[in-house]
Amino acid sequence: MLKRKEPKAAQPHCAGGMLKPARVLVVDDHPLIRKGVRALIDGQSDMTSCGEAASANEARVQVDKTRPDIVVVDISLPGNGGIELIRDLQACHPKLPILVLSMHDEMLYAEQAMRAGAKGYVMKQEPPERLLAGLRAVQKGDLFVSQRLTSTMLNVFVGGSPRMNGRNGLSSLSVRELQVFEGIGGGMSTQQLGQKYGVSPKTIETYRAHIKHKFGLTTGNELVHAAVRWMESEAAGKTVAGQEGRRDQQSAISNQQSMTSHQKRCQKTR
Repeated sequence: MLKRKEPKAAQPHCAGGMLKPARVLVVDDHPLIRKGVRALIDGQSDMTSCGEAASANEARVQVDKTRPDIVVVDISLPGNGGIELIRDLQACHPKLPILVLSMHDEMLYAEQAMRAGAKGYVMKQEPPERLLAGLRAVQKGDLFVSQRLTSTMLNVFVGGSPRMNGRNGLSSLSVRELQVFEGIGGGMSTQQLGQKYGVSPKTIETYRAHIKHKFGLTTGNELVHAAVRWMESEAAGKTVAGQEGRRDQQSAISNQQSMTSHQKRCQKTR
């Protein structure tokens, strides 16, 4: 059980007129990730790592022990997992900013993390600068997600997209159900999913039944088709997002080249 403490606003400490670095606790079940993230944080002048944890239970202890200003949490943790940890921390430390750092696609898991109380979501595939930007954003009280997810969530609010909205949307699935749904779409069998998540095939079948019920599907084939179609749409969305990013980069390079050419012409005129 977590002990309820008087919440504090997460903001830089001040001593003698000088701002102290924000203290960051890193929670991840992979030692290399923990060490790498801590090294990145410790290389900054405005933040420092104050500890680490490999599980949800250890994280609860470390939060009470180190009193961090920000917590970085992975979703895939031993025990109840990162989402449940976020809920617990928010219940006892409602003003503690939490930033999720995960290998899982934000389009699948970010909404659940934000509903649980996280203030931002960064994928591990992104550059280190994104993690640092996310830490600084959530410490200031801002939300931090990608532009792609922001657009999707705005579409949900204005009624333009049902994919994450309503009882039959992805938001109705638990984290493990989302993982199973994603695995089904990727062609994994019940046995393979059970081995991956350390549960019996019977448990995976229970998850499949829950997903079918929530999506209004009646057969296993319908579930497979729905999962495959969803994975294909996600892949298409990533391709478009990547193309847009490359076009923006090419446009910036072109603009820079044009400016350089213009400067050279001006120098020749002089």
